[in-house]
Amino acid sequence: MATEDLMRKALEALGEVDGPMSIEVIHRLVDTGDVQDPMSIAEVSDLLDVSAHTLRYYEKIGLVTVDRDSSGHRVYGPESIRRLVFLTRMRISGMAIRDLQHYVELVDAGEGTVPERLDMLLEHRDTVRRQIKELTLSLAATEYKIATYGGRTGEQE
Repeated sequence: MATEDLMRKALEALGEVDGPMSIEVIHRLVDTGDVQDPMSIAEVSDLLDVSAHTLRYYEKIGLVTVDRDSSGHRVYGPESIRRLVFLTRMRISGMAIRDLQHYVELVDAGEGTVPERLDMLLEHRDTVRRQIKELTLSLAATEYKIATYGGRTGEQE
């Protein structure tokens, strides 16, 4: 499932909520329960509602490491699944793949990178907040045009 599809699903789960949204929507959207056993690519794809292509892409670009069984098939353990949950949530938030790659590199580099990771998340939060303000202004302008002109350009006939 593409990021746009995940966003559509999240928005449908919200309904017509105005005001602060519960993080529970995000938890329900990508809920793995208490996965302990290794899973196949098809099972993880179904669990996270993302395409197998997306999972292979994340592996190819180094966002997740996936073990292989004796037949060479992908086997996702709990750690890989937790990483994929994080990646899915951050993609829903609009974080760019490039930023996710850097974030994952920092995570893999160890505990000493926590301050830089926090800075990245704070910057991303600020970006999202700015986008919300911009969209709120755009919505107000659009609603004004609808109320004032009803589809006309405002020119007198």
